[in-house]
Amino acid sequence: MRLKRILTALTALASLTLLTTACEDSSGPPVDTVPGATAAATAAAAGKGSLAEAQAYVQKFASCEDMGTDPKDSRFPLTDFTTVGQWSVTERGVCSDKTEHGEIVFYMPSDMKAFQQGYLDRTKERIAAGEGTYGLFSRVIIGKNFVITPTKTRTAVALVESDLRVLSCNPSFFPPDGYKREKALVEGCGLSDFVNSTDGKGSKNHEVPHDPATEGPEKPGQPATGSLGLPSAGSLAELKKMVHPHTVDCTNMSTEDAAVESIDYQPVVKGEHHSWGVEVRAVCGTLGGAQRAHNLNWLDLVSDMKTLQTRAKAAQLADLKDDGRLKATASKLLVGKNIAVETNSPSVRLGLYQLQFLYLNCEPGFTTAPAGFRLEPSLVEGCVLTNFERDNQPGGR
Repeated sequence: MRLKRILTALTALASLTLLTTACEDSSGPPVDTVPGATAAATAAAAGKGSLAEAQAYVQKFASCEDMGTDPKDSRFPLTDFTTVGQWSVTERGVCSDKTEHGEIVFYMPSDMKAFQQGYLDRTKERIAAGEGTYGLFSRVIIGKNFVITPTKTRTAVALVESDLRVLSCNPSFFPPDGYKREKALVEGCGLSDFVNSTDGKGSKNHEVPHDPATEGPEKPGQPATGSLGLPSAGSLAELKKMVHPHTVDCTNMSTEDAAVESIDYQPVVKGEHHSWGVEVRAVCGTLGGAQRAHNLNWLDLVSDMKTLQTRAKAAQLADLKDDGRLKATASKLLVGKNIAVETNSPSVRLGLYQLQFLYLNCEPGFTTAPAGFRLEPSLVEGCVLTNFERDNQPGGR
């Protein structure tokens, strides 16, 4: 079966984050460079040298009134993203976005490369601390001599229609085709005009499957029957190519050790995988040995999807029985047409949702999802397929 690469399906898982009052969103991974893009272009040649001039530029594309610089201004985030004296920031201001009922915070760095390095270091620290989703929904928008963080998604979308660009440093983020992918001033980050969002108001993903008959203002992404589209692969090699390296790190992959599990990483499929309807199975990551196993994720080429979903439902219900929650170490099953991935990593799941995989959710009573998230019937009664996770709403700058 020919593999059709379906990129970032963030039709809102994108969907998965709510902007915090401290609108300093997450960033995305180093994006690929569009041929011909230069570091100068990626620095987004917008803005001059003063806060007033930066405001004047922003006002061409968004509402930005009543600029204030008093550190006690209540419009500043309660928790600083960064402030004067850090990341070469010499001045900070905030204006009211009256159109979208939000704020836009300005940062004036004396050294733009130092600012971007500061954000990269912050992103790495947060990811290392366990926040794998940090930076996936960045609202850090870069000009030539200034940086802004709008609190409202629609404002961010309007701003990147200019020469401003979103700074992304989370390695799991990759903008979809049709959007600019430019080099940042530091290795490990990228600039893009794609605003990644989970509230359904971000940049339009042209690769997301659409159903005009059902994609109305209330419940986009939820077809009356069938599916809006799921990924498929003709072989395990094709599945690996689909997910590696941007979503699942399969630098080390083994079919012989596919049944492995650890105290930190428990797969969905237990025992002989053929009895689960899985034709071929592999594990990606570092197996236990001299050091503790880490980054384990399982890839499945499925011959009987109904059997897999039936057994996965039983396992999920057994895990939910005690306290109504899945164990943190338990993997969730994300499925395509004839493929699946088992993972307990929230950041990996976000990447898989972008590839159109959907989570098999058999939680009793779960029958709906917020507007903008996909929700489709599964092959077994009592379960749904979705890219919405109630307990996994990513935040961060």
